[in-house]
Amino acid sequence: MNISESILQAFDSIRTNKLRTFLTLLSISMGVFALIAAGTIITSFEKAVLQQLEDIGETTFWIKKTPSIQTGHTWVKYRKRQPLTYRQWKELKKMTKSTNLISAHSFTVGTKISAGNLSTDPDVYLTGADNTFFITNSIDIDYGRAITEEDLEYNRNVAILGNDVVVKIFPNTNPIGKEIIVKNQRYTVVGVMKSRGAVLGQSKDNMVIIPITSFLKYFASPWEESLTISIRALDRQLLEETMDEVIGNLRVIRNLKPWEANTFEIETNETISQQFGSFVNFLSIFGFISGGFALIAAGVGIMNIMLVAVKERTREIGIRKAVGAKRRWILWQFILEAITLCQVGGVFGILFGIVGGYLLGTWIKLPMYFPTSWIILSVVVCTILGMSFGAYPAYRAANLDPIESLRYE
Repeated sequence: MNISESILQAFDSIRTNKLRTFLTLLSISMGVFALIAAGTIITSFEKAVLQQLEDIGETTFWIKKTPSIQTGHTWVKYRKRQPLTYRQWKELKKMTKSTNLISAHSFTVGTKISAGNLSTDPDVYLTGADNTFFITNSIDIDYGRAITEEDLEYNRNVAILGNDVVVKIFPNTNPIGKEIIVKNQRYTVVGVMKSRGAVLGQSKDNMVIIPITSFLKYFASPWEESLTISIRALDRQLLEETMDEVIGNLRVIRNLKPWEANTFEIETNETISQQFGSFVNFLSIFGFISGGFALIAAGVGIMNIMLVAVKERTREIGIRKAVGAKRRWILWQFILEAITLCQVGGVFGILFGIVGGYLLGTWIKLPMYFPTSWIILSVVVCTILGMSFGAYPAYRAANLDPIESLRYE
C-alpha cells in the first residue's frame, strides 16, 4: 500500500467531483471554523481574566453579596441577602487586627462626565472608593494624588480620572485642579490614574473615582446598594488567617448564628478561577456541539463521495486484486483518502477560524492567543471523522469480487 498514492488519489477525487466535494469540504470547514473560532475567543478570554487576577495579586480577596459569576437560576438563592453596607465595612475595619488594608467600593455604569464645553459619552464607570482601594486593587496614580482619609472625613468632592476621560475632556490641559461635573455635582480633579488597558473589550481607563461617602450620598440607593469589600493580607502566608478573621468578624457584625451559613461571598483568585473555569467549560462544550453538527453532516457527504469513488474505480480495484493486492491494502487506501479529504477541509476551517477569532477579538478589544490545543483537537476530530465515515465505503471496496469487478463496465 502506497500512502502518497492514496493521498494523490484523494486530490484526484476532489478534481473529478468538484461541486459535490466543494460542498462537503465546506461543511467540514464550517464545523472546524466553529471549533477554532470558539477556541480562539475562549482561550483569549480565559488568559485575559487570569492575567487580570494575577495583576491584582495573590494576597487580595473580596467580600460580595453575590458571586461574580453566576449560571442558571442561582440568582434566586442570593436575591434575599442583605446588602453589605458602609456601616458594616467601618465596623469590620475596626474589628480586624491581622490587616489594615480593608477597602470598600461601589460603582455605576453609563455616567456622563463634563468639563467646560466638552463631555464624555454616557459610558463612564463612576466608582466610589476609600483611600485604601488603590492599594488593594493595584491601581497606580500617574500624577497628582489618590483619595485620602481626610477626603472621606471632610466629605470633599474630589475625583481621580482615568486616561480615557482625560483625553476626552482635557485633551490639551493638565486636569489637576480643574473641575468636572457629574450629574450636577462638581468635583475637583486631584489625580490621574496610570493607563491600565482593557479587559474583555472594556477599557479600564474609562473610569472616574470619587470618595465613597460622596458616591453613596448622591449616586446610590441606600436600600439597594451593596458594597464590595476588598482585603489584602499583609503576607501570602497570612492569607488564610486573615480570611478566617474577616469571615468571623463579618458574621458577628451581621448577627449570624453559628449554625447559619454565610450571607456573603468570599472570593479569591483561586475561587474566581474555578468559577470562571466552569463557565469556560460550558462555552467549550457549546462550541464543540455547534461544530459537531456541521461535521456530522460533512461526514455523510464524505461517505457519499467515497461510495461514488468505489463505484467509479471498480475495475481498478479488480485489477489490483488480480495482481495480488490484499484486502487490507484496499481498505486502508480508501480510509486514507477519506482522512485526506477531511484534513483538507479542516485546514481551511482552521485558517478561517483563526482569522475569524482574531477579527472578533479585535472588535471587542481582546488580546488574541493562538489556540494550540483547539487546533490539535480539530486535527484529531477530522482524522476520526475520515476513519468513521470512510470505513463503510472502504469495506465495500475491500470486499469486491475481483472477477465481477473486472467485468464491470
